Amino acid sequence: MMQKRKGIEKEAPMGKTLTEKIIESHLVSGSFAPGAEIGIQIDQTLTQDATGTMAYLQFESMGIPEVKTELSVSYIDHNTIQTGFENADDHRYLQDVARRYGIILSRAGNGICHQVHLERFGRPGRTLIGSDSHTPMGGALAMMAIGAGGLDVALAMAGEPFYLTVPRVVGINLAGKLRPWVSAKDVILKVLQIFTTKGNVDCVFEYGGAGTATLTVPERATIANMGAECGVTTSVFPSDAMTRRFLRAQRREEDWCELSADRDARYERVVQIDLGRLEPMTAMPHSPDHVATVREADPVEVQQVCIGSCTNSSYKDLATVAAILRGRVAHPSVSFIVSPGSRQVLMNLARDGYLADLLASGARLMENACGFCIGSSQSPPSGGISLRTSNRNFYGRSGTQDAGVYLVSPEVAAAAVLTGKLRDPRTLGLPYPRIKMPAHLHIDDSLFIKPDEATLLPTEEIRRGPNIGAPPHNDSLPERISGEVTIRVGDKVTTDHIIPAGERMKYRSNIPIYAEFVFEHLDKQFALRAKQIRDEGRHNIIVAGLSYGQGSSREHAAICPMYLGVKAVIALSFERIHAANLINFGILPLVFQDGNDYSRIDRGDWVVIDAVVSHIRTGKPITVKNITKGTAFITTCELTERQKDMVIAGGALNLRRFSDSAS
Repeated sequence: MMQKRKGIEKEAPMGKTLTEKIIESHLVSGSFAPGAEIGIQIDQTLTQDATGTMAYLQFESMGIPEVKTELSVSYIDHNTIQTGFENADDHRYLQDVARRYGIILSRAGNGICHQVHLERFGRPGRTLIGSDSHTPMGGALAMMAIGAGGLDVALAMAGEPFYLTVPRVVGINLAGKLRPWVSAKDVILKVLQIFTTKGNVDCVFEYGGAGTATLTVPERATIANMGAECGVTTSVFPSDAMTRRFLRAQRREEDWCELSADRDARYERVVQIDLGRLEPMTAMPHSPDHVATVREADPVEVQQVCIGSCTNSSYKDLATVAAILRGRVAHPSVSFIVSPGSRQVLMNLARDGYLADLLASGARLMENACGFCIGSSQSPPSGGISLRTSNRNFYGRSGTQDAGVYLVSPEVAAAAVLTGKLRDPRTLGLPYPRIKMPAHLHIDDSLFIKPDEATLLPTEEIRRGPNIGAPPHNDSLPERISGEVTIRVGDKVTTDHIIPAGERMKYRSNIPIYAEFVFEHLDKQFALRAKQIRDEGRHNIIVAGLSYGQGSSREHAAICPMYLGVKAVIALSFERIHAANLINFGILPLVFQDGNDYSRIDRGDWVVIDAVVSHIRTGKPITVKNITKGTAFITTCELTERQKDMVIAGGALNLRRFSDSAS
């Protein structure tokens, strides 16, 4: 039974959480004291092609001869559609870099990074950071798996520690067993209903209880993956008999070890969820925490159903859908999309006959890639309703601005395929299929390119297309910030709002071009206005509401504003990864001390912040003068000594250059 942490007065020694055990075994600096900054050794890294190119350009700039991690993998899974030379050039660059520096390359078509990494590389007790916000999916294998900006991943590959705030560990105690037609997606939607997408920064969700033992690793992966939408550092499950069974099926049982929290471990908070009381749920437009039961949701006609993405594209997920649809055909009004999570999943579905069932039902088979989830394909019709098993339904993310996206389980998605409606699958009158997982899966690793000693040669050519440029330079932080509030945005602004994905992502290696699209969905004139202010020698300031920077870990949401001359973001609160990215690129994350001041500042206001560096050094509150309105307000900027040095230097790369030159 999980125990809630009591007050600090003279407690007896207590057992350790699983989170604490893994972190302490990797500590490089600091100690496990809540709220403190620590540095941990990183065993594994992953990148994907939308974030990886910039991460490797940054790694190259450090002059390190080869990666220093136990394992680093470069996945090509995001920008796999070739509509110009840009994506193909980046993929060639990624292959050359991998060969030069000792990185495994997962070729396009091999699958989505999180699914493939879980299958082939995840190991209990290891640390993993990835330049993708859904890296916590590795927590299904009892890994400390954390999403981060590409620069943090580059630094880890160079042998540097990864720094984070010691998390508050929240215990989620699972009891009972899922009933037919209720699945792991419903568990994480229930968690989102409880915790929402706000207020969970610097938390880890640690799962335990008798109900946990009933969940397979793919089911745990769905929960850990989508825990990212709560804004937590990561989620973690124990390594137990179910973990061992999964690794045995992957023919790497030797990677298994037993790991769990102590029986008397105590948590900041414990939440009880009875799996047997859950029912099919959905996240309605336009936020993953806009959750209701399917019965409660307004009945809607559905034009599109997309099954797949890293959240729900395992063998079990897709075999379940295939069994439900066997002998039936998709409703005439529904465009039915299936995107397997990996080549391994696809090949095993084909061998076991499930792929034939899906195709016979009218499924349109997409590549084993991120595809529809990131808005790079399969956009719904104007004003259309799309049911998706993915993890995000932010406004416009699907590629159609006025579409409504509902997040659902594979079972609910299958019911919509058959009926053309959002409908509780328990009302179909069908028997629930029980999928027996193969004891051993067919394994084919031929789409990995693994480096060997013969290829780690400094003379190996790295080919760079015309769209690939060097990481942009930033100046050190000025003592006086003087400029204009270039944009004022509301609550829960995501990195998709800041720098769009979809078709724009092909410019990820060309910051001057990519920066032209900053905030394009909120204010099409922002980039033009910001460049003009920058070129006049003034600074740009962004003002935002709660939970600024939700969603993707893409560091371009910090790099591109930095390139446009943004020196500070003043917000009611920040999400963890984005705040770290801002600091990594020399942008001040300032927090309103009085939330009412947010409503007293407008776009176009001229603001001045004096003695910036001095106040950062001393940790004192920072006064912002609104010259336009003749007022002033107080902000805070809570940074560690390391972060202070970084932001004052103008970012992590600048700080490293300064350190290298000094030594």
